[in-house]
Amino acid sequence: MHHFISLLLVIIGLHVSVQTAISVEDLYALHAGNGMSWGWWRFEDRCPNGTYAAGFSIRVEDISYGFWDDNTALNGIRLHCIDPSKGLSRSYENYASVQSDVGSWGQWKKIQWCPFGFLTAFQLRVESPQGIEDDSAANNIRFRCSGGSLLQGDGTFRGNWGEWTSTCEGRGICGIKTRIEEPQGYSDDTALNDVRMYCCD
Repeated sequence: MHHFISLLLVIIGLHVSVQTAISVEDLYALHAGNGMSWGWWRFEDRCPNGTYAAGFSIRVEDISYGFWDDNTALNGIRLHCIDPSKGLSRSYENYASVQSDVGSWGQWKKIQWCPFGFLTAFQLRVESPQGIEDDSAANNIRFRCSGGSLLQGDGTFRGNWGEWTSTCEGRGICGIKTRIEEPQGYSDDTALNDVRMYCCD
């Protein structure tokens, strides 16, 4: 009897483990591929259950041209999440905003929304290392919507666009994690260096 109960518990445990694994697999990462490596990966933030990112906004320090100016360009990214069951027009008035860590400079720009659908892929504009000159790392971001539209952030122009990430196999992007360099004092600051987005079914 004890052997039977033990076997039953093992089977139940395996079943729970499989169910947990399946739910975890609902969420996977999209990698920019061209991000810089200054700073550290910070916390991941996700849309509330059942919601997906249909819009985004960015925090940007505008370019300045003084000899000693230290430009950090893209400092932060927010995802704005809606519940598709409530209808798009109403959801845009009742959305949740999520973000990972952000840099210390710049201002938040206006939200950009997919005309239809959700964010499903992204492309990052990044400046390569500049040696003794001013580094800025990530400068801007673009998103592709599931309805086919492209959205581009109001970022700065230094650097080059990387390749598009793969497209979410699920419904859309639902989470974010950023790589941020903390303030360097009298040394060169870069703020946001890289980003990962997470997809949900």
